[in-house]
Amino acid sequence: MHIISPNNSIVQCPKCNSTNIYKFGKDLNGLQKYQCQCCKRQFTLSSKHTFPKYHSCPICGRSTFLHHDYKFYSNFRCGDKKCNHSFNVIKYAHVPCSSSDDIIGKASFKRMRHSPRIIIVALRLYFLQHSSTRQVASFLYQEFNISVSHVSIASWVTKFAPLFNDIFLRLSPSLNLDSDEWHADETVISIKGVKHYIWFIIDSETRFIIGYHLTPYRDHSQAYILFNSACRFGNASTIVTDRLASYNEAANKFFKNHIRVKSFTDDISNNLIESFNGSFKDFYRTKKGFKSFDSANNIIFMFVYFYNFVRKHSSLNGLTPAQVAGAKYTEFSRKNWLLI
Repeated sequence: MHIISPNNSIVQCPKCNSTNIYKFGKDLNGLQKYQCQCCKRQFTLSSKHTFPKYHSCPICGRSTFLHHDYKFYSNFRCGDKKCNHSFNVIKYAHVPCSSSDDIIGKASFKRMRHSPRIIIVALRLYFLQHSSTRQVASFLYQEFNISVSHVSIASWVTKFAPLFNDIFLRLSPSLNLDSDEWHADETVISIKGVKHYIWFIIDSETRFIIGYHLTPYRDHSQAYILFNSACRFGNASTIVTDRLASYNEAANKFFKNHIRVKSFTDDISNNLIESFNGSFKDFYRTKKGFKSFDSANNIIFMFVYFYNFVRKHSSLNGLTPAQVAGAKYTEFSRKNWLLI
């Protein structure tokens, strides 16, 4: 069987020069692959006629070939028939970014009418005391004789998320989140009356919220996005989830062990992340839903930042999760949300 290339020439095997060729799928770059029926050589019509640089077999170290190519990972198999080992490689560049990477707003307090101290007091009341924007405005007027509209305070709690995101990224290299277990779970919120899901992942040792992802969907793609976002800041050998089937495929690719909690009587429970979801729900109920996806995403980020870096935890001996994870900052800096 003779195959004609796009330039109207007959395709020949680069090894044995045979023209007995047939098409053999496509490689990772989308190029047409061919295989010689005489020597079984696989090749593309590149200038060098070489194999793609696939991963070596982790068992015997020999060359591998692409067995199956999926959306978020590729399955390779060892070319040695005696070994025949099959393994998966995640295509990190193909996994979309999580909503926590899409924070919009101001990255500084420049051109603000009120001082940063007043803004920090308003944020502390909003996230710590679960106060409404009207209650915060009333407190500022009674204590500081400062008249601030509740609309302005509602803007403050969302617009400064990029500023605190910069602080988190600056401190992230000092955080040690390489523990034995991470826990993941999802909960429901409402945005303009439409059901959305917020996915969280927490470190079992430090209680640090490693990542979150806000989405209207609940399929396996969202689990890939959540785990890919979290693995940038640390590594864990085990992930603990509930029995939602959407976790299975992604958990098996990113972690060595996947524990699916069946009931509260199991030796390993998912109570850690469930407890955090309870704290988030208590905060969420006072908001009565969100008006837009962007504002919900920013407010959730601010709540997570407050939980990780500002709020003290009695279960952590009065420290914040970030301090337990290795971040070094003073009590004065904590009270000012690490803006010093």
